[in-house]
Amino acid sequence: MEPAEIEALFTRTDESYLFSRWGRPIAPIVFGVDDATLSVVKGAIEAVAQLAGHHVVETDPELGANLMVFFFREWEELLEVPDLGRLVPDLEPLVVRLRAADANQYRIFRFEEAGTIKASFVFLRMDEHLSAVPAETLALSQIVQTILLWSDAAFQGRSPLAQAPDAGAVILRPEIGDLIRAAYDPVMPGHAVDASHALRLAARLRRT
Repeated sequence: MEPAEIEALFTRTDESYLFSRWGRPIAPIVFGVDDATLSVVKGAIEAVAQLAGHHVVETDPELGANLMVFFFREWEELLEVPDLGRLVPDLEPLVVRLRAADANQYRIFRFEEAGTIKASFVFLRMDEHLSAVPAETLALSQIVQTILLWSDAAFQGRSPLAQAPDAGAVILRPEIGDLIRAAYDPVMPGHAVDASHALRLAARLRRT
């Protein structure tokens, strides 16, 4: 990938550059699914974390779980989740806004003082569109979009996933996988606000 392509993936709609990766092991919990789907989601988390060279653990010592994935039918259901309003500021107005927009997904990140990702909340309203997406595809897409703080417009034009040419299965686009791996290289910063960071990522890609 060229530096300009990488820069675009972390340049927000307000034209600011903002990059962040997880600064602690990921401790996931999934709500609203059966055991089969739970296995699929946790498998996607482990696969993407392994790609990044990052750790997945059972429990975060401070938060218990720091990656919470919610599957539900209506946004109002979030208001019934115990203590979620304490974890997600302004939950009620957020639900009103998402319902008005007829949104079917939303991600929230919380950050360490150093700027790395501390926690993430993934909300998936299973409307007709999302319900038609295979569980494996939906889980992989969401976890890829949670392993880094991408731009809010990063994948609007093109999905991070692609169809495998031989088996027909959906896979992570190789260049996105390489970029995730480079972003988690120990020599790279966990947080960046200067677009020169994209040049460093491009340089890491050329070495792999």
